[in-house]
Amino acid sequence: MGALVGLALGVGLMLVWSAFFVPIRPRSTRRDGRTAELLARAGLGEVSITGFLLLCGVAAVVTAFAVQVVSGTPPVALAFGLIGGYLPVAVVSGRARRRQREFAEVWPEAVDNLASAVRAGMSLPDALGGLGVRGPAPLRAAFDAFALDYQVTGRFGESLDRLKERLADPVGDRVVEGLRVAREVGGGDLGRLLRNLSGYLREDVRTRGELESRQAWTVNGARLAVAAPWLVLLFMSFQTEVIRRYASPAGALVLAVGGGLCLVAYRLMMRIGRLPVERRILR
Repeated sequence: MGALVGLALGVGLMLVWSAFFVPIRPRSTRRDGRTAELLARAGLGEVSITGFLLLCGVAAVVTAFAVQVVSGTPPVALAFGLIGGYLPVAVVSGRARRRQREFAEVWPEAVDNLASAVRAGMSLPDALGGLGVRGPAPLRAAFDAFALDYQVTGRFGESLDRLKERLADPVGDRVVEGLRVAREVGGGDLGRLLRNLSGYLREDVRTRGELESRQAWTVNGARLAVAAPWLVLLFMSFQTEVIRRYASPAGALVLAVGGGLCLVAYRLMMRIGRLPVERRILR
């Protein structure tokens, strides 16, 4: 019994000593690769890059096999296989855009809530953790996880880093870094800063919403123009005597040139009509 008590005491003293004297290796707040960034912006940061790429490969193989069975034309099957492989990327990209748009709409409310809590005398960790309960619904999960991280570790800086990774949002980066500076150097004007940021965010959301509503027809037109010839080709796959013409080298060349032109035209139209997108700088 005495040996067990001594062992427990030794382990406890070692843990106390390590908490104060063992250096903490800083966590990397940025995962390399555009795929990782896309998954983070879509709220799928827990999905591995390997798993996502494997999903794209499976989608490409299944699509190519299905079209090959229907049409019996390898070039056509290969073309639709590439489209099928890109489909998960398109779905995740759409999810990321919707998530960022949803965050942009609710950030002013979250900042107002945070400013009210700070003005009422709450500490910054408590004010941020409170957003997990009374904040906007899209942000509650991230701030609830922040409250749990801070409760477990007691380290405000590391909890903020994990919060930025979960949000993966440029506005969230600015808010988090402002709070970090206020925590480290003292922020007597933090309430005023948050109120000014809330007003700026509301004006930005209003302006961007008007521009996106006017731009919607351009985006939809570009997508329809790109999808139309491939839908026609898909319907032609059910006519064996017609689709077999693409099995020749000339047919494969037509598919390759057509696919390249569609890709270039779509990217060009989207770039011309694209609104400025705020990038994550404070990572």
